Amino acid sequence: MTQTQNAFKDDRKLTYLNSEGADKPLISPVPQATLDGARTYRLGRFREQMALHDVAGLLLYDPINIRYAFDSSNMQVWTSHNPVRYAMILAEGPTILWEFKGCEHLNDGLPGIDDIRTAVSWMFMTKGDKAPVGVQAWADEIADLLRQHGGGNTRFAADKLDGPGLHALEQRGLCYVEGAELTERARSIKSPEEIELMRWTIRVCEAGMARIYEHSTPGATERELWAHLHFENARSGGDWLETKLLTCGTNTNPWYKECSDRVCQAGEMISFDTDMIGPYGYCADLSRSWTCGYTRMTNTQRRIYGSALEQINHNLDLIKPGMSYAEFNAKSWRIPDDHIDYRYSLAAHGVGMADEWPVIPLHVDFDETAMSGSIEPGMVICVESLVAEKGSESVKLETQVLVTDTGSERLDSFPWEET
Repeated sequence: MTQTQNAFKDDRKLTYLNSEGADKPLISPVPQATLDGARTYRLGRFREQMALHDVAGLLLYDPINIRYAFDSSNMQVWTSHNPVRYAMILAEGPTILWEFKGCEHLNDGLPGIDDIRTAVSWMFMTKGDKAPVGVQAWADEIADLLRQHGGGNTRFAADKLDGPGLHALEQRGLCYVEGAELTERARSIKSPEEIELMRWTIRVCEAGMARIYEHSTPGATERELWAHLHFENARSGGDWLETKLLTCGTNTNPWYKECSDRVCQAGEMISFDTDMIGPYGYCADLSRSWTCGYTRMTNTQRRIYGSALEQINHNLDLIKPGMSYAEFNAKSWRIPDDHIDYRYSLAAHGVGMADEWPVIPLHVDFDETAMSGSIEPGMVICVESLVAEKGSESVKLETQVLVTDTGSERLDSFPWEET
């Protein structure tokens, strides 16, 4: 390793690892008032959308939406595929959380919850042949609440609801409204308090990225490198990683291979996408690529990396409030023909407590099925790039930006590579 490479490596360690020492977790400096402000704002956003969609109640099963509404977090990965806790916001009444039995105390002190009850489970895993009985009891309780607080309005929205539950509520005279648009639109505009929480998640993510960089030496496996991000996130109060997208060398192309026990070799490209759900439940969705052993890039690596960075910078400059997705597409960076067959499917997407609406496809894939709409102040957008060609490695880059009243502001600062 050259003296310059050593200095660059040490500079990244000093800048992005914990200044108190890499052996200690990062401790959030965010004051309680900021968290309380975000909680109030988020619950208000759901209520605003409920009024716009004229629903008497919003039923939530998605753990990310429950976290957004109440800051209530309990076994989020497990409950994302096991519907055993849920919540409802009543337009003319209280907010209610049905918690997994024995976990009610986990919500002590959360100001947005008016009533905590024990959840009624009716999935086959927990009830077996008695599931039909459970769903009837569940539906009776939900329907009674909607009638009590609905003022005659029988419309309700739900974000995720399995067939038996939906049919049972409709049999009780209630009218279902798809809740995905409601919740996605509500979450898309961030408050200043949310941005402060998101900045901290990104800070933790970049400390994890610095750990990956520090250990990007020949002999490390893909899984070992990926574990450094898990480690930093877990010890600093984060939640989970949505994917396992870190690969090196030939494993980077085609993209979407998950990390394996492949050993990284000197000079190979290491590419990754964090997809990290960090502290406060917010997502840091950042991508970087660099060479194993901090070697100088080959001509091919340099050319591909340069194209990826050009795409990022070009599309980043386009982000501004009021720009339609169609206009963004029309003005976006055009991928060269040699790279089209190895492209990423999208150019930009929203992000908050997870990847969110909107999604703007890459120009090659932008057709009549692409969504309509415009970029709005308060959105947080990830600008993406993936560039590769036949026989090459893939370079994956991604940055996370806040849409301001006049343009955009990058929220991450982990540096790009010198080309």
